[in-house]
Amino acid sequence: MKSFKVALVVGSLRKESFNKKIARAIRELNVEGMHFENIEIGDLPLYNEDLEKDVPQSWQYFRDVLPSYDAVLFITPEYNRSVPAVLKNALDVGSRPYGKSVWAGKPAAIISCTAGGLGAFGANHHLRQSLVFLDMPTLQQPEAYLSHAANLFDESGTLKDTSTRDFLNSFLIKFESWIEKNIEEKKV
Repeated sequence: MKSFKVALVVGSLRKESFNKKIARAIRELNVEGMHFENIEIGDLPLYNEDLEKDVPQSWQYFRDVLPSYDAVLFITPEYNRSVPAVLKNALDVGSRPYGKSVWAGKPAAIISCTAGGLGAFGANHHLRQSLVFLDMPTLQQPEAYLSHAANLFDESGTLKDTSTRDFLNSFLIKFESWIEKNIEEKKV
């Protein structure tokens, strides 16, 4: 069985972020055939085309490392019914310069997570719009909206909610099939 290397891109910078805790829980699930690694986006300067003349090191590293991944799993909170600026910035940095997007063709999936009741539905769907333009085939089903995140973790930040753990496991199994399908289609 092939093992897929998956970039975890978390749209939250907060140290005790629920989204970071979900990323950790995903790594700990040890789904066969998938290897997850966090990709830091908090140190990327805001995208400004003028900086392309002397590309910041963090941009270059980001652009160099992403092609080594088979797929991307985005985990995001919702800010004002959209994705956080840090996540949108990462999309912009990775999509430039024009014609050299590191995102193009990479299978993707989205998990949105919030302390509120809507599961960051707005951010999830707003991110999907960007991924369509970036040519990232995105897993449609199952959708992943995690609500009331404060109740999902114990005091140490470990995922304690078994139904969420089971859901994430089944979600990742579907995502693995999605990655395999899309990688095989690229070969044809």
